Amino acid sequence: MPVALVSMPFADVHGPSIQLGLLKAIAASHGFPVRTLHANLDFAARTQLPGYDALSGQRRYMVGDWLFSGEAFEKAAPDPDAQFMEEAVGHLSVPGTSTDALRDWLLRMRRDEVPAYLDHLVDALPWGDFAVVGFTCTYQQTVASIALARRLKERWPSLFTVFGGANFDGEMGPELVTSVSCIDACVVGEGDVAFPSLLSALAEGRSLAGLPGVARRVDGGVVAAPPSEPLRTLDALPVPDYDEYFQHAKDLGLRDGAAVRSASIPVETARGCWWGAKHHCVFCGLNGTTMEFRAKSPERVLTELSELASRYRTVRFEAVDNILDTRYLKTLLPRLVDSGTNYEIFYEVKANLTRADLRLLREAGVTHIQPGLESLSSRVLGLMRKGVTAAQNVNLLRWACYYDIAVSWNLLWGFPGEAEQDYTQQADVVPHLVHLQPPDTEGPIWMERFSPLYDQHRERPEPARSYRYIFPSAVDLDKVAYFFEYTPSPDFPAAYEELSRALVRWRDVWRGEDPPRLTFWSAPHYVQIYDERHKGREGTYEFQGVLADLYLGCVDRPTGAQAVVDKLGLDLPVEAVQEAFCEFQRRGLMFLDGQRAVALALPAVPLR
Repeated sequence: MPVALVSMPFADVHGPSIQLGLLKAIAASHGFPVRTLHANLDFAARTQLPGYDALSGQRRYMVGDWLFSGEAFEKAAPDPDAQFMEEAVGHLSVPGTSTDALRDWLLRMRRDEVPAYLDHLVDALPWGDFAVVGFTCTYQQTVASIALARRLKERWPSLFTVFGGANFDGEMGPELVTSVSCIDACVVGEGDVAFPSLLSALAEGRSLAGLPGVARRVDGGVVAAPPSEPLRTLDALPVPDYDEYFQHAKDLGLRDGAAVRSASIPVETARGCWWGAKHHCVFCGLNGTTMEFRAKSPERVLTELSELASRYRTVRFEAVDNILDTRYLKTLLPRLVDSGTNYEIFYEVKANLTRADLRLLREAGVTHIQPGLESLSSRVLGLMRKGVTAAQNVNLLRWACYYDIAVSWNLLWGFPGEAEQDYTQQADVVPHLVHLQPPDTEGPIWMERFSPLYDQHRERPEPARSYRYIFPSAVDLDKVAYFFEYTPSPDFPAAYEELSRALVRWRDVWRGEDPPRLTFWSAPHYVQIYDERHKGREGTYEFQGVLADLYLGCVDRPTGAQAVVDKLGLDLPVEAVQEAFCEFQRRGLMFLDGQRAVALALPAVPLR
């Protein structure tokens, strides 16, 4: 029973879909012939990459879903006159494109390019040869997938369409099966077991009743079985098959042979979130119904990386894990170091990593991390349930900079219980941190389904405004929405704006040819610090004796005054040490977080 698996816009086009790659390998291991179509590549080729990347990069405003709404729902589409246009333009930024040009571009995409693209896809594969077409849907893929499924079902009514992915978790999937006639069934939760079970039942003509995680239409209604248990033995999964992605990208002119090595290959070494299982971050809606943490063995990870690197001629990998398994610090990463490989790996990590941890990550080939910093205020981090302090966040930025590890992070505000001074204090400290990597963006938090912020809301929140312009009235927005309206309370717009301006200046400094630096040289009881964070104000600080010892005592990690006294065996009152810390802070040389201090300067001698 031949199967086609499709990844529609607006999935990222710079690497293959792990959902397609993994499901293809799983289905093939059960004897089902599978073809994959990274149809997002076709749309990127039509729209050109800067525009596509701009649409793919924004998610919660769902401009991409709006572009496909008319083709997905035809006369039932809620915005035939494109009233959402002005909001859409406000949510997008394409380099070198004016607002008027962007408006014209979006209208042309919606009116001309989207229909032509869908017509092209109908001719792209011999759809009549397939029995099942599956669509993976995360973020802005649902409406484009519906649009193609509608066209396919009109031409080949016997095709069985099945949808899955994060957008079909919980009650979202059954509601879409209920209200969208071109969806025959969906998989709720993990599909490793449910998807091949569904294919087997269809191939053998058996009833779909009771299949774990499968929601299907029956007599005008929808029947859904409970999701299957989360897969606990990840080593049992096959290695993903990405062959068709690279061939398709080459055929479209998006990648030539020489550019293959620049691709980042998605790899999965763990699922769930071990921190979220204990202390779910207040704003996080990831993982949905599958928070339980599971990880592959180090042996399996090493084998998989080796096979993928050899097969696809690239050593760049992007781990899709929500968080690094801390056991890998003692198992996988040392073995990567010993292997002598030259991998370049991205990982999401928790921000409590030490200097030694970051050095190990870099030696193992981890060149890019996303640590979920979110704030430079310990009080706000406590409101988030992050389990780290601001001093730990700053220290991670320091050692990541020193070991040449890129850091992706955002700064957020709008948490229940915060105070205005939480943000004015962050704005005050930003000028002292400009030698470290700035946040990519900043802004208010939003409300996501499955997050504690959503679950603990006193009243059922309203779906985000964008949904009204995308889905027809037959769809219950309360059930299909992932993003919801949220207004911070209390609200401190002036403080947020002050902090935002400071962060913009921070990023501007980093775009210059000579990045700012704060470095030190040391000898016993002596430290020299060269400050070139602000042009025109360069200078050198020198400290000797006890002051030098106090500063160097806070270089490796955030340390309290009493701990420094004990470590150095000083005959000094703690109050005097704390006063010295405050003086270092006034000069912008230390970051104070309550009673803990961390030196801001980095060693001038590289990579020790």
